[in-house]
Amino acid sequence: MAIPVIDFSKLNGEEREKTLSEIARACEEWGFFQLVNHGIPLELLNKVKKLSSDCYKTEREEAFKTSNPVKLLNELVQKNSGEKLENVDWEDVFTLLDHNQNEWPSNTSGLKETMGEYREEVRKLASKMMEVMDENLGLPKGYIKKAFNEGMEDGEETAFFGTKVSHYPPCPHPELVNGLRAHTDAGGVVLLFQDDEYDGLQVLKDGEWIDVQPLPNAIVINTGDQIEVLSNGRYKSAWHRVLAREEGNRRSIASFYNPSYKAAIGPAAVAEEEGSEKKYPKFVFGDYMDVYANQKFMPKEPRFLAVKSL
Repeated sequence: MAIPVIDFSKLNGEEREKTLSEIARACEEWGFFQLVNHGIPLELLNKVKKLSSDCYKTEREEAFKTSNPVKLLNELVQKNSGEKLENVDWEDVFTLLDHNQNEWPSNTSGLKETMGEYREEVRKLASKMMEVMDENLGLPKGYIKKAFNEGMEDGEETAFFGTKVSHYPPCPHPELVNGLRAHTDAGGVVLLFQDDEYDGLQVLKDGEWIDVQPLPNAIVINTGDQIEVLSNGRYKSAWHRVLAREEGNRRSIASFYNPSYKAAIGPAAVAEEEGSEKKYPKFVFGDYMDVYANQKFMPKEPRFLAVKSL
């Protein structure tokens, strides 16, 4: 079993209906799929790969060697207790936001400009993907994006758009620690540019962990908890995890198009009608994030019940 691979360029041709239905099925049955021919220039993707790897080597690698995961793993190995590190991830990460550019890594020539350009391309792709979801769910064009951008004025987006640049360095004892613990994503649409050589990302499907196989220059799409709510459960946010590896430094660049913290999210009217009853409360996304911060790696259903409903 492999996660669906969809040619996004076919949306613009004779196979539009077939492609729409492939995306709908992937959203309903998987919550994870890979897009090829998505429109982000290959030359830009190659620059992103190179500069992200350069940045890790020159600005991150030494610090990781003395990081908390490394210390804790060394202590565990010395104890030889047979336990596993459950509350830590074997991951180096930094986050890129529009308003924190002064905090972006600054010693890798060309990184800021390249990642800025890449983020704009991914943001555009996120908008297109949300419009496809609108169409497949029978919602007005722009519905999901508008819901995420509550309070938008003069066309200035209020939705949260962040990019998490992760590396999963070689681990001497991958059986004792997670690369990244199993979780669902809290927000909206996630667009992942993953390593095209080293695997490790897995998605839970029908009780089985399935590898998200590296596919050069593909963008992996996964739906977050807020898409599950808006679709009234028709689309599910998928559990996923990253395994630690003994060899290879796996790169992972995930961009998140999430609601504004002030946005009110609830089942869309059309999505509701299908099952006639609302399966999720309506809530403010910021309130949901307060709950998620403490329950990210725990079952998701109680999160929807714990958040203050409107």
